[in-house]
Amino acid sequence: MGQISFPEMYERWLVGPLFRPWAEVTFDEVKLSRGNRVLDIACGTGIVARVAKERLGAAGYVVGIDINTDMLAVARAEAPDIDWRAGNASALPLRDREQFDVIVCQQGLQFFPDKPAAAAEMRRALAQGGRLAVATWRSDEEIPFFRELRRVAERFLGPITDLRHSFGNAALLEALLRDAGFHDVRSRTISRTIRFEDGAPLLRLNTMALVGMSAAGKAMADQERKRVLEDIVSGSAPVLQSHADGSGVVFEISSNLATAKG
Repeated sequence: MGQISFPEMYERWLVGPLFRPWAEVTFDEVKLSRGNRVLDIACGTGIVARVAKERLGAAGYVVGIDINTDMLAVARAEAPDIDWRAGNASALPLRDREQFDVIVCQQGLQFFPDKPAAAAEMRRALAQGGRLAVATWRSDEEIPFFRELRRVAERFLGPITDLRHSFGNAALLEALLRDAGFHDVRSRTISRTIRFEDGAPLLRLNTMALVGMSAAGKAMADQERKRVLEDIVSGSAPVLQSHADGSGVVFEISSNLATAKG
């Protein structure tokens, strides 16, 4: 895997088993209608936008926005027929008076430094009567597989605040959306069993994320960071083994799914 970029690894190893199922769940909840205009905020390599396009076909118009141009390059290669735009969630790159019928932000809000500004931008971009869906992972204290992997990493790096699981409180998520002017705000916790046929790439990518989010990892020189990453991967093998079932790695993961109307 050393010769391909992180966005390529993300698309190849994580999107199918981990992120596509949640995109499907989201659009099962927020039904799409023929001709809908859909905006995917913090689209990454674009799985939410791609699922929307699959469901809408040629009649739908789909836009994906992300701040990471390397992620967008992979998104464009995967789906050239979608309108991919580089931009910040706190200042969306919208055309004059452009609005959408459905806006989705899947596992992105927890990373935004200014969440109220991002929520206000979502409200600005949503058409009257439009529908919003925002998903944020629950705390990893509720997800044993990722909690155990974090604890292994912390033996090498000290305490880690895992941003991926930093906005797991559904009440705070609902309040944020209400404060931004959305109505009919509601949320529920959805749990799914996730299966990876090969757990090794997942473990490596997760370890890269944990090292990158840790204060100690940020302060390390490249060679030391690489050595520590390998030590954590090796030390995490028992966690992977404890979640193996003979045909892959299986674990439960839970997410908030908040919906609202404009």
